[in-house]
Amino acid sequence: MKGFAKVSYELSSLSSTLQHEAEGLSATLPPLLVQADHLAASVSLGVHGRRRTGTGESFWQFRRYRAQDPVTAIDWRQSAKSQHLYVREREWEAAQTVWLWRDGGANMDFASAKDVPTKKARADLLLLALTSLLIRGGERVGYWAGGDPAAASKLSLTRIARKLMVPRADGGIPPPAPVLRGAQLVWFGDFLDPETEEAIRRISRAGVKGHLVRIIDPAEEEFPYAGRTRFESGSRESEIFSRVEWLQSAYRAKFTAHGEMIVQVASRLGWSSTVHRTDHAPQAALIALYGAIGGM
Repeated sequence: MKGFAKVSYELSSLSSTLQHEAEGLSATLPPLLVQADHLAASVSLGVHGRRRTGTGESFWQFRRYRAQDPVTAIDWRQSAKSQHLYVREREWEAAQTVWLWRDGGANMDFASAKDVPTKKARADLLLLALTSLLIRGGERVGYWAGGDPAAASKLSLTRIARKLMVPRADGGIPPPAPVLRGAQLVWFGDFLDPETEEAIRRISRAGVKGHLVRIIDPAEEEFPYAGRTRFESGSRESEIFSRVEWLQSAYRAKFTAHGEMIVQVASRLGWSSTVHRTDHAPQAALIALYGAIGGM
């Protein structure tokens, strides 16, 4: 019985710890959602909406009857309210579903300065702002392999935000998911995982169109270090260099080559790709991304 009591105590303690961590993570949600929604609102003023007339079931708007319209298109009930004839237009419904994924690896926690957000924080902001922007345009949005259906509602935004708060064992590579052909995937990350290229090809073979958003810290691109410097990886491995500036040229060449490889792989498969530095304003990146998906 003592052993049972000990196990029960440990389980209770673990449950309490997990609940405390969950509450701490949830506390960060409202400010992040507000910030993302404000970002989406500022961008939506400068882009055109995605809604347009076409075949579908959802009512969109009434407009004045034109000579080229068939008589059967006239909405007689609405027309009876005025001296003009009106046509009921339905919203164009394309099979447009956008899935989102953010690299959850430890490498995304990097920030080179206190006034620069981590790569993960900036990716979260852009992802949620894009979600808000797409929902405003009537698109169905969901989190890749998140278990919830894609939806065009604020509920989907909250669900996705909560998915971002939960650490994932699969790290930076999107796992296999039952996604329909013709859907789109927006993948936020730094694409340092060696399995990145194969994952892009796997998803493309499933008939999914992708958009890569490469998030980088300014120090990763500029390599501003000098003198004796110690570098630590996400796996807690470390190495000390006595004159690190000697590595600057070789590092920058390798960093540039890696970025070019990502662009080339995406281009060959018909995907789009963009780069965003965490010390730059997020608005331009969001507008470019929204345009790549087809919102402009």
